[in-house]
Amino acid sequence: MKNKYTLSQKENIFLAKKVLVRAIYNSARLEGINVTFPQTKTIMEGVSVSNVSVDDVQTILNLRNAWRYVLNHLKTPFDLDFAKKINGYVSYNESLDWGVLRYGNVGITDVAYQPDVPDEKEVKKQLDDLLKIENETERAITYMLWGMRSQLFWDGNKRTSTICANKILIENGNGILTVPENQLEEFNERLSAFYETNDYSKINQFLYDKCLFGIDYV
Repeated sequence: MKNKYTLSQKENIFLAKKVLVRAIYNSARLEGINVTFPQTKTIMEGVSVSNVSVDDVQTILNLRNAWRYVLNHLKTPFDLDFAKKINGYVSYNESLDWGVLRYGNVGITDVAYQPDVPDEKEVKKQLDDLLKIENETERAITYMLWGMRSQLFWDGNKRTSTICANKILIENGNGILTVPENQLEEFNERLSAFYETNDYSKINQFLYDKCLFGIDYV
């Protein structure tokens, strides 16, 4: 896999800020939250909206705060502690526990695969190996999928993994990874198959082609 985009970090930060509302809206839709794009923007600005539940507002504000943390800590090396920090923002007041590795069993809806309870030593070893992937775009996409399938946390694994993948992309100038609403159905189908098989080849190219965005200069 080659880098689809090669931007300066300054350009990538500019891009991230430009598409932030869209990225958060996409993450909310990925979780099945029935919110519109204008409502998402209004909630992110701290203004109350009607017909959106308190829980859904909390989810959007949590995503906003997680993204803010990433953009303010691009110089902080990415590791398991960073991922825990992101989950702490993403799952705040939503999960059984947040910002810590899961310490009990969970299931994933509509798939037979059941992830093991994470062992911190083993998780760190797997993450260290993953972060040695030379190509930054491949590293980010692989992390995102690995984090989702591993279900490291009690809740918010898709959101946490996506934001962490974007941390890797932004600091290296490789674009923004977000699943557009019109790609959700195919993404969910491919993700379910990935959960069952652990076969990255059926989903990583899809993410690269359909869900990775940058600045195209003419």
